[in-house]
Amino acid sequence: MASMLKGCTPWPEEFVDRYWSAGHWRGNTLDNLMRGWALQYGPRTALVHDGTRLTYAHLNRRVDRMAAGFRLRGLRPGQRVVVQLPNVPEFVITVFALMRAGTVPVFCPVPYPASRLADLVRITQAVGYVGPAAHPDFDTAATTADIAAQGPFLRRVFTLDAPGTSSPYGGLTTDPSGCQYSSLGSIDAPPEPALAQSADQVAFFLLSGGTAGPSALVPRTHDDYAHQVRAAAELVSLTEDDVYLAALPAESNFAFGCPGIVGTLSVGGTVVLSDSPDPAACLTAIGRERVTVTSVVPAVARHWLDALPSVRADLSSLRLVQIGGAPPHRETVERAGAAWDCRLQQVLDMPEGLLTLTRLTDPAETVLTTQGRPLSPADEIRIVDADGKDVPDGEPGELLARGPHTVRGYYRAPDHDARSFTTDGHFRTGLLARRTPDGNLVVARA
Repeated sequence: MASMLKGCTPWPEEFVDRYWSAGHWRGNTLDNLMRGWALQYGPRTALVHDGTRLTYAHLNRRVDRMAAGFRLRGLRPGQRVVVQLPNVPEFVITVFALMRAGTVPVFCPVPYPASRLADLVRITQAVGYVGPAAHPDFDTAATTADIAAQGPFLRRVFTLDAPGTSSPYGGLTTDPSGCQYSSLGSIDAPPEPALAQSADQVAFFLLSGGTAGPSALVPRTHDDYAHQVRAAAELVSLTEDDVYLAALPAESNFAFGCPGIVGTLSVGGTVVLSDSPDPAACLTAIGRERVTVTSVVPAVARHWLDALPSVRADLSSLRLVQIGGAPPHRETVERAGAAWDCRLQQVLDMPEGLLTLTRLTDPAETVLTTQGRPLSPADEIRIVDADGKDVPDGEPGELLARGPHTVRGYYRAPDHDARSFTTDGHFRTGLLARRTPDGNLVVARA
């Protein structure tokens, strides 16, 4: 068995060998890939947000110095840190810096109920939290202080100050529970020698999209996620000339790596970060930054379409819009294709790793009516009946998946694993789907 963080289910050795021999897994950590991108694309623009532009070289330097700062503040390899940041450059910098420091980011939506945030800290035994200093939906200081007082885990809080404000914590303060509070901007130190890390280790945790109550955590390894973003970038023909608009939350799998933010950085393109999917802001950004690719869920697509008459924006730079998150109505896809005059792609993604996409060369009817085919040639898809038997093409059944970027279990959740994974390692998606004669999947809308 491959080595992984305790509490995670590894891929069996035969599958590890298979994915390695096929070149799907290549043994490079995501933060080390970032070093290579900085060397290759150094002066090119990597991130854009509200007038701020970071080159690849600058981005990598920030990651290096923040990683050293995290280690200086006591974070150790293998520890978990909850990251709850909006679509700002600090999200990308923080995630890669934590990975470079050997710690494991836990992606958390903004906003997120305080009770579930406490569950997240408890389940992961997170020693650190990174979030905004102020948020309209919750009091960061009070929430984290309450969580720190509940147990022995949370002891480091790093807050992102709003532009033009200063941190109430200065460089470092400590509350009565012993939890230390620092401004994220103060986490800066001279770079240290790179840590020796293994790509079969957990790179970060995503939250399962379909779980009520305490969150089910999805452990994504460096190997499996690097394969996902590389294959997705190739499938949509990303190049260094592409500009990707991250309109959906950066912590979502769709925006982060389908191919999203990481896939765009992997080819030397530019990522434009939007604070929200608001039509006026996003449509204007598309025109201003000459965005070529973006990702939306069906509801966002409809909002953008409805806003077009009132928002004067030049969308002629768009070459591809991905629509995913849930199967869209045919009418939405047809409207988008006519209004945006670019290629559309249906995407079905799940934090657990399943990723299917229509292809850029698919007929219009396939893009209008299906969620496409699996990303990787090594993906194994089954559609089964209530007894677990495969059904013929065209018949509906539950969609099961297994492959080089689909996990084998959740983190510290054996009961949930027993319900969600077959004995031979297929992930039970819980989705009702059928397969067309040409191999495309059609997923029923909830």
